Amino acid sequence: MKFRAWNIGKIRANLLQGLVMGRTFLLMSAMSVVFFVLLGTFGIAEKHLHTSPVSSMKGLAASLSSQFFIEMIGMELPHSGGDSDSPAISAGQVSRFVFQLLTDVNPSDPKSLVAREVPGLGADNPVLLRIGSGNKTVQAPEDYHPGSGASDTAPEHSEPDLGTTDPDQNDIPPTGTDGQNQPPTNPDQQPANQPGYKNVVMIYHSHPQESYNPILGTNIDNPSSAEEKKNVGLVGEFMAEELERLGISTLHSFKNYAATVSNYSYNYSYKYSRETVKTAMAENGMLEYFIDIHRDSQRHDKTTTTIDGLSYAQVYFIIGHGNENWRKNESFANKIHDRLEAAYPGISRGIWGKTSSQGNGEYNQSLSPQSILIEVGGIDNTEEELQRTAKVLAQIISDLYWENQEALKAGSLTQSGSNGNGNQIQSNHQS
Repeated sequence: MKFRAWNIGKIRANLLQGLVMGRTFLLMSAMSVVFFVLLGTFGIAEKHLHTSPVSSMKGLAASLSSQFFIEMIGMELPHSGGDSDSPAISAGQVSRFVFQLLTDVNPSDPKSLVAREVPGLGADNPVLLRIGSGNKTVQAPEDYHPGSGASDTAPEHSEPDLGTTDPDQNDIPPTGTDGQNQPPTNPDQQPANQPGYKNVVMIYHSHPQESYNPILGTNIDNPSSAEEKKNVGLVGEFMAEELERLGISTLHSFKNYAATVSNYSYNYSYKYSRETVKTAMAENGMLEYFIDIHRDSQRHDKTTTTIDGLSYAQVYFIIGHGNENWRKNESFANKIHDRLEAAYPGISRGIWGKTSSQGNGEYNQSLSPQSILIEVGGIDNTEEELQRTAKVLAQIISDLYWENQEALKAGSLTQSGSNGNGNQIQSNHQS
C-alpha cells in the first residue's frame, strides 16, 4: 500500500509538472505569434509610411562595389568574373564590416565608440546610398556645428559679377566625350551677357562662412570667414565661372545671413537659404539646377585625392529624406556621381542620406528634383584643389544640361514628324 501511494504521488507530480510546462509552452507560443504578427504589421506600415532607406538594407548594399557582385556571380559562372587581379573585397574589409555590423562601431571613426552613449553626438550620422571610390573606409561626412555662427557685424557682400571670364585651363584634364574640355555645340546657345538671357543653374550657400585653413592661413578645426573670396563662396564662384564659359547662364548667390538677418541663428540656416532660392525661382523662370555648396570638417588626408599627379578636393553628395520625393534628387546626384566615377575615380566619397533626426533632413530639395547639396573638400584643402574639383563638377553639370537639351529637341522633332505623317495620311484618305 505504501508503494502504491508513493507511485500515485509520483504520477500526480509528473502530471502537474507536465501541465505547468504545457501552460508555459502555450503561453510562449501565443506570445511568439503576437510578436511576429506585430513585427509584420510594423514592417508593412514602415514600407508604406517610411520612404527613407535609413532602416533598410540599402545602406548595406551601397557599401559594396559592383565588382563584388560580379565576383559573386563569377563563382558560379567562371567566365563572367571581372578582369581585375585584386579582389573587390578584402579580408580587412570583411572584418571591418562584420565588426561594425555587430557593434555599430566604425573602427575608422573613434567617435562612434561613444556616439550612442553621448546625447547628440551621433545625431548627424547619415546613411550611405552610393559608395564612392574615394571612400574606401566608408566614412560619413563630418559636420561642424558652431554655437552662434559668425559675427553679426560682418560686412554684407553683393552678388559677384561672373561675366564670361575664361579661367586658366592648363591644370584641368580633358573631360568631354570628344577628349577636349569644350562644351557641346548648340546652335541655340546665347552669350551669357545677352539681354533677356535666363539663368539655368543656381549656386548658393546655406552655410556661407565655412572656409578653408590654407586660404585663411590658419590651422583650426572650424575655419570661418565672412569674406566671399575666402570661404565656400570662392568654390561657388569657380563653378559659376566655368559654367558660364561652357554656355550655361548661372546665378551665384552669396548672401551672408549672419550679417543680414536680424537675430541670426545658425540653426535656421536652411530656412534663410530657402527664401533665397524661392526668390530666385520667382525672378528666374528658367532655373533648373540648384547646388548648395558646403565643405566637410575632416582633415586633408580624408578629403583629398590625386589623379594624374594633380590633387583634387573630394566631394560628398547629401540627400535629404525629409523630402518625400528625395529619390528624384538622388537620381540627379547619381548622374553626377557616376560621371565622376568614370572620368575622375577618387573624387566622389559617395551619396549619403539624412532624415530630419540627423540634421535639417530636407535641405531645400523639395523645391526641385534637381536640387542637391555638395560638400566640396574639407578644412585643409587648398585653393588649387578646390578650383580643380569645382571645374570638374561644372563640366559634368554642363554636359548633363546640353544632353538634356538635345534629348528634348530630338523628342520634339520626333513628335512633330509623327504629327506630320498623321496629317498626311488623313489628307490622302480624304482625297
